[in-house]
Amino acid sequence: MSDGEDHRGRPQVDPLAALRTPQDPPRDVYLTGTVFLDIIFTGLDSAPVRGTESWARGMGSSPGGVANMATALARLGLRTSLAAAFGDDIYGEYCWDALAQGEGIDLSASRTVPGWHSPVTVSMAYEGERTMVSHGHEPPPEEPAPECPPHARAAVASLTPGERAPWIAQAARRGTRVFADVGWDDTGTWDLAGLADLEHCEAFLPNAEEAMRYTGADCPRAAAHALTEHVPLAVVTLGADGAYAVDRRTGETAEVPAIAVEALDPTGAGDVFVAGFVTGTLAGWPLADRLAFAGLTAALSVQEFGGSLSAPGWSEIAAWWRTVQSVEEQDPEALSRYAFLAGMLPGRAESRPWPLRRAVPTIGFGRSA
Repeated sequence: MSDGEDHRGRPQVDPLAALRTPQDPPRDVYLTGTVFLDIIFTGLDSAPVRGTESWARGMGSSPGGVANMATALARLGLRTSLAAAFGDDIYGEYCWDALAQGEGIDLSASRTVPGWHSPVTVSMAYEGERTMVSHGHEPPPEEPAPECPPHARAAVASLTPGERAPWIAQAARRGTRVFADVGWDDTGTWDLAGLADLEHCEAFLPNAEEAMRYTGADCPRAAAHALTEHVPLAVVTLGADGAYAVDRRTGETAEVPAIAVEALDPTGAGDVFVAGFVTGTLAGWPLADRLAFAGLTAALSVQEFGGSLSAPGWSEIAAWWRTVQSVEEQDPEALSRYAFLAGMLPGRAESRPWPLRRAVPTIGFGRSA
């Protein structure tokens, strides 16, 4: 791993530097989906009560939806390509600028749709949980691009029960390593056969409840093992208990506890976890290190507003590592779990070369060039 410069000439850590060759695809990760404008209220004492007015102590705005994953990947130094539709309203313009100019995400596969207003999600965070209200319309159908999807080392896909996404099979045939997550099955069938594109995936990363419902297992760890009958690598997130993973190809298993933090806003934490795991996998790290890194990045993200702009960069990871080492009577075993970070983090002088964009109460003020 070595330092380089990002798209705006700022220092950046490249986790794949030692692996890059002239024959590599131009992109590290490709993903597609819907970009929302997220408006987040935090500091609520409780859930809103019908017929009353609640005041939030904090508020932020940021790109959301698939932008959460794209930003998390880009901030970890991966060359990220996103295919998405953007409205031609001020929300869409803001999201495009935040992702392309602010984060260096390749939007050449994306498009602006005239007359289509951007989808919006309002998220209310309280007691470590969140409640969301969303609004949006389907964008007009898009003609396939000449080269769709773009060639990349990896892709992140969100599987939909009962539906196939042709681009997933196309990507897998080109040698792209596909990492998949899944949302809640509103049909209630929880049939793994309905996740038809799972056969093209290298890894599947559901949460504990999803994994148990899909497999019928009575515990998340048994569910992870059952899932490896359908996909080579199963990673099951366990919430406050961390994560558990099984690699069918090597027979390796790993379990890493979660890092206890005070959550300001959990929006996007699952996306950041996946981004951290993808980064470690592409870099060739051991399974346990990948789980630990994914959990750490997710834990750091929930201490900031919003989904996409809460994602940590290497400077935040380095600052966390220095801080935990300086705590007196720190558990040596806990420290050893993250010792793999020592050789890859930027030094103190480079640890925060620029301030990361964070979610702001409103949009349109202080727009960067």
